[in-house]
Amino acid sequence: MRPLVKVGLVGAGYIGAFTLASAVVTAYVAATSGPDRQNYGAMFAFGDDLLFLGVFGVAAVVPSGAALFFLRPYRSFWRVLSVTALVVATTAVAAFFDDLAWRGSDARSAANAWSALASLRILIAPLFALAFLLSAVMAPSRSSRLALLVATAIEASVFAWVAFIWFHPFQSP
Repeated sequence: MRPLVKVGLVGAGYIGAFTLASAVVTAYVAATSGPDRQNYGAMFAFGDDLLFLGVFGVAAVVPSGAALFFLRPYRSFWRVLSVTALVVATTAVAAFFDDLAWRGSDARSAANAWSALASLRILIAPLFALAFLLSAVMAPSRSSRLALLVATAIEASVFAWVAFIWFHPFQSP
């Protein structure tokens, strides 16, 4: 298969994923239109954005898998991807510790920007975990596969711990 056909195939898959995510969000907005959507527009917009990212991330698994399959022969790509995945996973750990450090504290003013970004970073951890897992499945070498699986485990565990903390807060006696 020619390289241009491969790029076109992957690009068409991403366009399809984008179209599907847009259609789901449009249907969701139509189903939830009402006074609350107007009064709390920013909150609904954030939820719509998260819905779009979630649907797009899941729908993009197929074209991403195809792209990774086409990139299997390029060892340097896998080396760079493995290192990048581990670096990205360390940002999840940093966001986790930021969330723990500032939990229950009112002194967030100096670190407000980072703390807001840390919360967003934690929310996107499941998509990174899915991407790293897909990459690990497609990786041609054992070392790349191992690094990508470690990055997957870090992303998944950070999200699981933070979700547990967010939804089951520790009660003081």
